[in-house]
Amino acid sequence: MSAHADIPPRLDCGLVAASSRQLLGKRVFDLVLALLALILLSPVFLVAACAIKLSSAGPVLFLQERVGRDGKPFRMFKFRSMCLDAERQRSAYLDLNECAGPLFKIGHDPRVTPVGRVLRTWSIDELPQLLNVVHGEMSLVGPRPPLPEECELYGPRERLRLLVKPGITCIWQVSGRSDVEFAEQVRMDLDYIAQWDLLLDITLLVRTVPAVLARRGAY
Repeated sequence: MSAHADIPPRLDCGLVAASSRQLLGKRVFDLVLALLALILLSPVFLVAACAIKLSSAGPVLFLQERVGRDGKPFRMFKFRSMCLDAERQRSAYLDLNECAGPLFKIGHDPRVTPVGRVLRTWSIDELPQLLNVVHGEMSLVGPRPPLPEECELYGPRERLRLLVKPGITCIWQVSGRSDVEFAEQVRMDLDYIAQWDLLLDITLLVRTVPAVLARRGAY
């Protein structure tokens, strides 16, 4: 049975039921803004890349497998904010996890480098995901893309988030980010999917700026 067969009536609308014309409009909107942002933010990219390269061993970019629309995996771009072997060290810090559900977050993660902490505080580490938007794997606005191991713990309700293309920002990203409980994140994502229109995307993008500047829940 396909994932779409499990859509409750309240989700059989909005982004799930969007017409081809509406989806094309969202794609053009994403592509134009992402390309413009890449040009305008190129000095920030350069400074961040130099800071990462000069402060710690390893590549500037961190490519991590995430799960996209309809469960399709893709490689998400981020500026590297952790030490080189951070993924291998994860199991050693599971008991420090501060999140409920399938999420894994540590407020003062010892694997994060000093430069990486600055990048995370101001969400600069997320900027390379604009490349994923250009490639078509992500949207500017949408549910955040989960890790494969997180998806393994999803129930039917959580899997509904995978019906649409993941995004860089979303409702809970402008409402507290990591301070928002997982169950509330899911509720907000499903509300976004059900209520979607282009004006909602614009509103959330505008709200993302003060949310980033406030730095609440950024770690």
